[in-house]
Amino acid sequence: MCARRTIPADPQLDQEFDKAFEQIQELVDLSQADELYPTRTNAVYTTSVVLWMLVYQRMNPDASLEAAVKKLLDSKPELLPDNKRVSEGTLSLNTGAYSRARTRLPCSVAEWLAREVSQSMIEASPASFQDRRVFMIDGTTITLPPEEELQEQYPPASNQYGEGVWPVALLVVAHELSSGAALVPEVGAMYGPEAVSETTLIDNCLTQMPPDSIVMADAGYGIFSVAHKVQQADLSFLFRLSKQRFDRLRKIATLVKEGTDRKTWSCQWQPSPSERKKHPDLPADAVLSVQLHEIETNEGKPLYLVTSLDESVELLSDLYARRTDVETDIRNIKVVLDTENIRARSVEMFHKELLTSMVAYNLVVQFRRQAADLIKEPPRRMSFKRIWTTFRTFLMSSMYTTAADWRERFRFALGIAMQDKLPNRPGRKYPREAYRRRPKSTHFKKREKRADSTEE
Repeated sequence: MCARRTIPADPQLDQEFDKAFEQIQELVDLSQADELYPTRTNAVYTTSVVLWMLVYQRMNPDASLEAAVKKLLDSKPELLPDNKRVSEGTLSLNTGAYSRARTRLPCSVAEWLAREVSQSMIEASPASFQDRRVFMIDGTTITLPPEEELQEQYPPASNQYGEGVWPVALLVVAHELSSGAALVPEVGAMYGPEAVSETTLIDNCLTQMPPDSIVMADAGYGIFSVAHKVQQADLSFLFRLSKQRFDRLRKIATLVKEGTDRKTWSCQWQPSPSERKKHPDLPADAVLSVQLHEIETNEGKPLYLVTSLDESVELLSDLYARRTDVETDIRNIKVVLDTENIRARSVEMFHKELLTSMVAYNLVVQFRRQAADLIKEPPRRMSFKRIWTTFRTFLMSSMYTTAADWRERFRFALGIAMQDKLPNRPGRKYPREAYRRRPKSTHFKKREKRADSTEE
């Protein structure tokens, strides 16, 4: 049995822990929320307490409201108000008060917390590429509980057999490359009359990015309307192109450089007639000066890129190779944090739980980066799931202790997290494919409406 690696006491290291403590305190300073949305003076479930409990529930997706209330009484974080019921241990364990407090909490406060945490992490991290920030955008879908309000906002999928019962929400998320922080996601309907595409949901993501940042995305975003939005937001872009769109642009481009396995063209990119029809708001003189790159990959398949950057094709190729990180990040959000099973019954509560899920994700990412720094490894060499387990097990109940107490707890947790490294595994040797389950003719059969209990 291997002994657990520990971090010995060291004055210089203690200063680093104090610094880390202060940084984490800044990331999760929930007391500011009480100033934004004050509650009654005798309230136990203040805004900061409710946010703490929501984050705890998202860190522990199987945690019920009852478990969250009992955890609050057990850990008694410093953000709890000076209340007689708390100090004497007579606070009721019933979940009604907490449930009502969750309902009263404005969604804007949860969004404020998510933005504060992500922006603090980004500002504390070095730039990713040529002293500039790089953000990777991608989309995904999540299914929600079959509640009527959610079904109206996010209609289920349908086929020839009828409509399903599970609401489907479309998410677009941007991750900062250096810190790994996830920005506040944009949410829309995947199906129904109000359905939107991923490309129409990126506006909110772009407003959260610092000027002069670089936006990176796959071929689904490699269209003129998205590139134009990015440039109008004072940002640069590096997008993959489909072969069909690349071939069309190459016909009007000028070859400027050619190598053994790569070529570069300059091009004046204008919207096609079909794009103008879909996006009538595009200016009549809309045009983008871009470079096209064709790169032969090790797999023998060409990679087509379009960019507003003037950097070399070698640098851009290496940068785009890191885009696959976002797929792992989204998987961690959906699977590890279990956002696929958010149990909200209303649209507003769904947004609150989604936003606090992003807070929980970013806190684990921050802890993973600190553990990776100690063993001189890239953060993504550390297992997110194992780091997540370490964080919620050893630190979630100690977020608001003193710096000295936190230092000891933090040192203990980091000693464990240092071992949460992914094994050295060879690359995939087989094609990526999905195996279909046995089809069922009733898979999307519409559920019968429940009869009104008041009817005779």
